[in-house]
Amino acid sequence: MIKAFAKYKRVLIKISGESLLGKREYGIEAKATLDAAKEIQKVHKSDFEVAVIIGGGNIFRGLSASENGFDRSSADYIGMLATVMNALAFQNSLIELGVETRLMTALNMQGVAEPYTRARAINHIEKGRLLILGAGTGNPFFSTDTAAALRSLELGCNLILKATKVDGVYDKDPAKFKNAVMYKRVTYQQALIKRLNIMDSTAFALC
Repeated sequence: MIKAFAKYKRVLIKISGESLLGKREYGIEAKATLDAAKEIQKVHKSDFEVAVIIGGGNIFRGLSASENGFDRSSADYIGMLATVMNALAFQNSLIELGVETRLMTALNMQGVAEPYTRARAINHIEKGRLLILGAGTGNPFFSTDTAAALRSLELGCNLILKATKVDGVYDKDPAKFKNAVMYKRVTYQQALIKRLNIMDSTAFALC
């Protein structure tokens, strides 16, 4: 699989928070986090420059919370903090594997991570460090998918890979509909027109 992407040098990988759940219903499982880190380590070892963004859905979903009575801005900030918790756990697993990492966050969190700046982020990547980005864009109303699209543009990435528990892009949720059809290929424009929910429309528009 890695050979198929050999023409790309700098990649951004978006990992769902659910990938850190393991057998738990909520939170972070150490084994699942280490397993995910091992997969990312393989990519990093294959001479790719790698940046990683992790969602926070295993801990808190801002949009879902806002639909259940939370103020949307407050809910989104809580979600951003959840992504930082995941990023710290993921960084810990990568360090265990001997991978040199840097964690940067869009919200200033002194003592926890470096504040994100484009110049320093590019410097870390060029020095061969695996870059982990937390807290989304630092703004409410924007998903971590949008953060992935935005940061990939800022950092000059050639490719975005979205790692989820689904094996491809479908016309509807395959977990809910047995007749869901997988696309072999789909453009950003088609995804917007068909309202495919694998990423939000802002992320697709940026792509």
